Amino acid sequence: MPGPMFAGSITALLTPFKDGRLDEPALQNFVQWQIDQGTKAVVPCGTTGESPTLSHEEDMRVTRLCVEVAAGQVPVIAGTGSNSTEEAISLSRHAKEAGADAVLVVAPYYNKPTQDGLYRHYKAIHDEVDIPIVVYNIPCRSIVDISVETMARLAELPNIIGVKDATADLARPADTRLAIGPDFCQLSGEDATVVPFLAQGGHGCISVTANVAPRLCASLHEAWQKGDLASVSQINDRLFPLHRALFAESSPGPVKYAASLLKLCQNELRLPLVTVKPETEKLVYGAMVHAGLIN
Repeated sequence: MPGPMFAGSITALLTPFKDGRLDEPALQNFVQWQIDQGTKAVVPCGTTGESPTLSHEEDMRVTRLCVEVAAGQVPVIAGTGSNSTEEAISLSRHAKEAGADAVLVVAPYYNKPTQDGLYRHYKAIHDEVDIPIVVYNIPCRSIVDISVETMARLAELPNIIGVKDATADLARPADTRLAIGPDFCQLSGEDATVVPFLAQGGHGCISVTANVAPRLCASLHEAWQKGDLASVSQINDRLFPLHRALFAESSPGPVKYAASLLKLCQNELRLPLVTVKPETEKLVYGAMVHAGLIN
């Protein structure tokens, strides 16, 4: 491989709603703002995008709207995962047809496949849809952990190009690098540990925090790539309370509230998620002030 396909600050996009429906203008304005702020790629229809409560039609519409804005500016990595292999294939096919540059496929949740089942799930998607695939390993939500050995087996498939690693295991990127090589794209899925993740061989982060602090997140990665560790430390200190606050309740509740403070979207979620409690609002507000995002 010629190097990792993706690097730097990548935003796990929230999905704006208004009166229970997709807020399409807000979404497209939000994507362009992300690009203008230095975000290197965008990820619609992931956890932060409330994909479990999007209908298939809405899911596909969100991907298409993002591609309309981002095409030719930054890559779109569409979330197409499911605990049904056939459904993941269907969503991945649509993402390719819509013009997405890659897909992000979460480990199947709830049905708890074995390591061999995980391998066969991803291989089936790989064999049916000719598009780069980023494997999304998030044991805290899916209950299964894709082992380094299984990841190395998957990496032998030409279109499996990387992983979004939300294990918060800081030995994992080094283990993965040694098992697969430096060109396999390793993206953190855990904002609070992004700096040590990069130090252990990571290439970037698919970030929740970048929804509201895209310029700061992009600047941190740019400083890292230049070897400017003083700036990395300074920016990380500004962002760290925000990383914590945005997970004080179930995501994306806190980041939806934070985005509403910046007039980026309505503070609206879909059940079973609800808006955050007043004490969480206070925590998020304080972290936004600390980061210099609001006065």
